[in-house]
Amino acid sequence: MKKLIISGMALAGLLSLGAARAQTVGQDMHDAGHDTAHASKTVAHKTVHGTKVAAHDTEHGTKVAAHDTEHGTKVAAHKTADVSKEGYHKTVHGTKKVVHDVDGHPSM
Repeated sequence: MKKLIISGMALAGLLSLGAARAQTVGQDMHDAGHDTAHASKTVAHKTVHGTKVAAHDTEHGTKVAAHDTEHGTKVAAHKTADVSKEGYHKTVHGTKKVVHDVDGHPSM
């Protein structure tokens, strides 16, 4: 009888440890779920921040590129006008020289 009582107590002890372990596993799963949800929110927040920063940087880069393009176009147009004027003057001078040479005048 004594052995039966001891066996019963041992069985009860094992069952209570199993139940406690089951509660611990359940709590661990619960905690893991909360940790996963928290991590997902944190990653989403960092992703949103990164997207906003990238969009801002892209906007700024686009404005700078547009400004530089506008400036480069103005400079190119100005240089083209200068070259055209220079070409015009050389053409006029060359034409006068040819006319003088043809008319028998000495070279300029």
